[in-house]
Amino acid sequence: MSGLLQRGITAFFFVVVVVGCILGGAHTFVILFAIITLLCLWEFFNIVLIKNKKRDLLRRILGLCLGFVPYLLAVAYHFQIYNNSTVFIALASLLFFPIVFTSFIYELYTKSEQPFHNVAFIVLGLFYIGFPFALLCFAAFHNGIYEPTIILGILIMNWLNDTGAYMFGSKFGKTPLFPRISPKKTWEGGAGGLLGAVIAAWGMSYFTDTFTLSQWLGLAAIVVVFGDLGDLVESMLKRSFGIKDSGNLLPGHGGFLDRFDAFIFLLPFATAYILLLC
Repeated sequence: MSGLLQRGITAFFFVVVVVGCILGGAHTFVILFAIITLLCLWEFFNIVLIKNKKRDLLRRILGLCLGFVPYLLAVAYHFQIYNNSTVFIALASLLFFPIVFTSFIYELYTKSEQPFHNVAFIVLGLFYIGFPFALLCFAAFHNGIYEPTIILGILIMNWLNDTGAYMFGSKFGKTPLFPRISPKKTWEGGAGGLLGAVIAAWGMSYFTDTFTLSQWLGLAAIVVVFGDLGDLVESMLKRSFGIKDSGNLLPGHGGFLDRFDAFIFLLPFATAYILLLC
């Protein structure tokens, strides 16, 4: 099977599953992104935590648990499992701090040469992946009502940004965007990505009444700018550790972190924008 055909087949089934779960309702949406959050966290810790000793498995499990806590709290909030600040503080304390302190205690017994280095990476997963995916719930739910078109719109703009950048970059790309981090990315590709996101924004305004065209275009600008930066940040991560892909779960596309690097990075900014609109 050729590489292009493999990429196409993977992309088709990937899009069908993601779009189907988003449109399937609040529960399938929550389950889908719970799985994606865990997979992205796992790939991240496989990169940054040394894998040649058995004890590193426990470090990755601790990081996975810590990084998943914000998503659990966000889901619990939107499904009204708790509805006051006292319960939230209690839950957060019971979930966050035991894991963090366990990481410190664990390093006392590992004889690692860089114990705080390991703990820092465990906490970094919380901020780099855990919190952005938790914010996704605040972008999707408004006054207890699930709005699938918002998340679908962000994803479509992100996908068309990537597709436009790839197509224009392959055909017209001459001026490197950030050669030190990603030599293949070009300004011409960036322009193609912007065009793709604008087309997606127009389509969303035409087929849905969630936002006006100008509001969708504002969201498209956030998707393009911070999505491209997120892609560069993950490229910097992989270059720092000398790897090509974050994983191999998506044939022809690498890992889940490779597919959601831009989405993760743009989520805090997109969510703030959406909350201001709503």
